Amino acid sequence: MNRDIIYKELKFKAVRSSGAGGQHVNKVSSKVELFFDIPNSKGLSTEEKEVLQKHLSSKLTKDGILQLNASDSRSQHTNKEKVILRFFEVLKKGLVIPKKRKATKPSKASIQKRLQNKQSQSNKKVLRKKPNLE
Repeated sequence: MNRDIIYKELKFKAVRSSGAGGQHVNKVSSKVELFFDIPNSKGLSTEEKEVLQKHLSSKLTKDGILQLNASDSRSQHTNKEKVILRFFEVLKKGLVIPKKRKATKPSKASIQKRLQNKQSQSNKKVLRKKPNLE
């Protein structure tokens, strides 16, 4: 992953933010949308592109474009910085390949303990029964 090349490939769009905020929201485009085209990126290797498309499939458009928004601040510049930071965090998390789980067996001691516990529970229930008077 080459951060410099990826940074140059990012596309931004300033949009009017939704929600409360009064007159400021109605006339200023402070919300920033970030677009990143994963399949056509030169900053990612083919393996990284495949991993990202698999792990980030819910966040991608049909064309494989990752879209992120930031509208936390009233400042467009602050929102742009925040969305860039969030973008690189998403990329970093998306490229992490989880370790494969190794199947384990219970230890002999734990099996023995479980069987003894079952036996003691069974004896407890047997002692609660009424005696058979035949």
